[in-house]
Amino acid sequence: MTRSVWLSDMSVQHKLDRKKGNPAPPEDGRVTLEIRTSDGPDPAGGRTIRTVAFPERRLPPGGGHKEYRAARKQGVRAFTLWADPHRTQVFAQVVTKSAAKGGPATYEVLGGAGEPLALITREPAMKGGRIRTRWTVQPAGAQPVAGLKGRPFWWGVWWLISPVQAVIMVGSLIAASGDVARMPRRTKWRAGDHIVLDYHNGVNDNFELEVVADGWDERVTASLFALLDSYESWLGDAWDAVDR
Repeated sequence: MTRSVWLSDMSVQHKLDRKKGNPAPPEDGRVTLEIRTSDGPDPAGGRTIRTVAFPERRLPPGGGHKEYRAARKQGVRAFTLWADPHRTQVFAQVVTKSAAKGGPATYEVLGGAGEPLALITREPAMKGGRIRTRWTVQPAGAQPVAGLKGRPFWWGVWWLISPVQAVIMVGSLIAASGDVARMPRRTKWRAGDHIVLDYHNGVNDNFELEVVADGWDERVTASLFALLDSYESWLGDAWDAVDR
């Protein structure tokens, strides 16, 4: 059964609830980000949705937000995906095995007890003869699958309009307004001729990771989405880059 994985920021929903006069959960330090998944249509025709993890960046020992952001500029990522919002049980972990600024980075996905689940490698565009960024996922005991970011046609369109985008970006930074077009981001992973994972635009114009093939560990796909989403911003508002 095909299922989708996406990120939901409940702190935004809580602000909307307050404006509407509805009660919101108490400010008790809970993790407000949720990685959700849909298991298919419900009887009413919508999606059956459940939360699988609560992602939180792991700050460096003795450091804070500033130190984490400095490390992530070098390609470092460190996440804990909690099984509950109060951090009582670990669902999965993402640690950096190797990274270099502007170069490839390899991340390991671990289970709650530290058991290895997968390796995820990001090879940036315009390096080593690559035109597009390549993401490779290798689940433990299985063959790796690779996906290339964006479609060649849309990359061509994006580069044609990039001078205009540069002007809009400068205006956005100065006036805190404007809408910069994102780079092409759709990524498909294939095993042979078959698509197994598809990172694409989903509901409410938010990107989702569609798990097409059976047999994928939810801890791996949730961790992959957290990594993908941490790289999808020019303006510093990636989920793991903002102060919380």
